[in-house]
Amino acid sequence: MKSYALIDCNNFYASCERAFRPELRDTPIVVLSNNDGCIIARSAEAKALGVGMGTPYFKCKGQLERLGVEVFSSNYALYGDLSARVMRVIGRFAPAVEIYSIDEAFADLSGIQGGATQFARRLRATVEAWTGIPVSIGIGPTKTLAKLANRFAKKQPRCRGVFDLTDSPAPDLVLKWTEINDIWGIGRRHAKRLRKEGITNALAFRDLKREWVKKKMTVTGLHTLLELRGLPCFDFAQGPVPKKTIVSSRSFGQPVTQRDHMLEATAQYATRAAEKLRKQNSVASHVLVYLETNRFRTMERQYNNTASMPLAVSTAHSPTIIKAALSGMKRIYREGYSYKKCGVMLSGLEPVNGRWLSLLDLPPDAHDRNAPIMEAVDLCNRRWGRDTVKFAASGLGNGPWKMRREMRSPRYTTVWEELMEVKAD
Repeated sequence: MKSYALIDCNNFYASCERAFRPELRDTPIVVLSNNDGCIIARSAEAKALGVGMGTPYFKCKGQLERLGVEVFSSNYALYGDLSARVMRVIGRFAPAVEIYSIDEAFADLSGIQGGATQFARRLRATVEAWTGIPVSIGIGPTKTLAKLANRFAKKQPRCRGVFDLTDSPAPDLVLKWTEINDIWGIGRRHAKRLRKEGITNALAFRDLKREWVKKKMTVTGLHTLLELRGLPCFDFAQGPVPKKTIVSSRSFGQPVTQRDHMLEATAQYATRAAEKLRKQNSVASHVLVYLETNRFRTMERQYNNTASMPLAVSTAHSPTIIKAALSGMKRIYREGYSYKKCGVMLSGLEPVNGRWLSLLDLPPDAHDRNAPIMEAVDLCNRRWGRDTVKFAASGLGNGPWKMRREMRSPRYTTVWEELMEVKAD
């Protein structure tokens, strides 16, 4: 029988902050979104205090101070690096791993020596000891049941972080305990419809007729039903699946009213998108840019627009992509508005070794001079930190469009100047 494990980091963002601040072990923690907008992550202690997810920070700032909650701006450089370390530890010991998100990974434990439960307990202890990040592990015969088991492991202290549904004396009780909207693959709309039909938990859903589920929820819902019955329907993919589009976008730290600042932001986001493109060994054939004002400021004039630029040949060459993005932004930018956000989207992605080529010329990234430059830029930025080498079009100063993160913790693992200092007498 197949045996899948879902390894999920507990309160990942809060755990990353605690990894370098052990004195915060029992302190409630929240992490804010870009520009310190709203709460996007809470520690278990913050949840117990009733701190709401998605609450705008300016509305709850006083309450958080009174409750003694530690507040952090999002620190994605730290979170991304610690995630990579956790995944490397899992990949070192598990036979096959599928990275599902920044804080979750599936592992195929079928036929593992010594039993899946014992292996999971050793793996959990190793990940926490080597990275400082606590994880919970759920085991099941399908990926959907592994997700359910993981939720049970996280919620029930007696499981001590590991729960094997295949070894449970009463698996139906776990399904009955799981709310319908907590089943992996059942969205909010379907959950609402099922509740109206009196189906409120995973056990009731599992016992529905196949034909009814397929008619009401298409083949995707049927696959979820079969997975709950122990029949694997979702493939196990080793390594991340290449994206079909890549978007780089962010709200500005302050409203942008000058054209030069908008063009700097556009060049920066185009650079980020091109980096992601090369990382997955793809090329793009279209560049789309957009801008928008703040629709919540109803007293101000509103404007938003997009522009799409096809590339002559699919490429991952940063200067070519930046040039196209700037061309589009110049076309749609209008003076006299206070802009909140802009973004760059790359589409028409295809593998770098399988793209259509022109008979007249090589793609920009395939020229003898350009390819080594792009490789060198990526290598420098990976080794010495993001923006060690950058394009002048994105600006050299700290423009007003750059993100506001007033409570960000140091980037302990990726920036030399922010390494932790230890003093000994």
